[in-house]
Amino acid sequence: MTLSVDSESRLYSILRRVAGVGVHVLCVGFTVFLAVVARPGTSLFSWHPFLMTFSFSFFMTEALLIFSPDSSPIQHFSHKIKGRYHWILQTLATTCALLGLAAIFYNKHLNSKPHFATWHGLVGLLTVLFAVMQSLGGVSLLFPKLAKGWSLAKLKRYHAASGLVGYLLGCSSLLLGMSSLWFTTAVHSLRWYLAALCPILSTLVIMNEVTSSYMTKKRFQT
Repeated sequence: MTLSVDSESRLYSILRRVAGVGVHVLCVGFTVFLAVVARPGTSLFSWHPFLMTFSFSFFMTEALLIFSPDSSPIQHFSHKIKGRYHWILQTLATTCALLGLAAIFYNKHLNSKPHFATWHGLVGLLTVLFAVMQSLGGVSLLFPKLAKGWSLAKLKRYHAASGLVGYLLGCSSLLLGMSSLWFTTAVHSLRWYLAALCPILSTLVIMNEVTSSYMTKKRFQT
């Protein structure tokens, strides 16, 4: 039994919507789970995993899904309104990332521990710097005349591509942090694997959303 083109398209749309809704649930659940494990406020260090998870698992995921035609919570709003919410969420993500970096930096300073001595530390630093640069680069979308010689369409394309790289870095940093002694001591066995699935599945869905959106726009432009 073969499906018609319309049936395949409808099935694909349903699967995309289910996957998108699943990511919403995953990023909220994962953030709450990390908050319970980290118990923010119990120590200076506790703010680091909490803020970083809030930044990359919640705010950044929602900022990217805001433009999804299938799973955006405000999909019926205008593109301009979506852009404003995207800016707000990205600003919150970058702010949390900077605060999380400051918390771990000062905590290591107080305990006389080396800074950025692990892969998690190095990738985490690169991720935060990339997030700041991505946010600053996004200013060109608000004021495209500042980027002379670049069309708005090209700026959006590069911004989306670099945003995907930043998200991949963020999820990689989260996975490396979940391999740390602190996390593996607090979370182990099956719970660790279930937790690790959250950023992995989120990354796969986000990659599909961004690439599918780009291919759709490219098809309409040709």
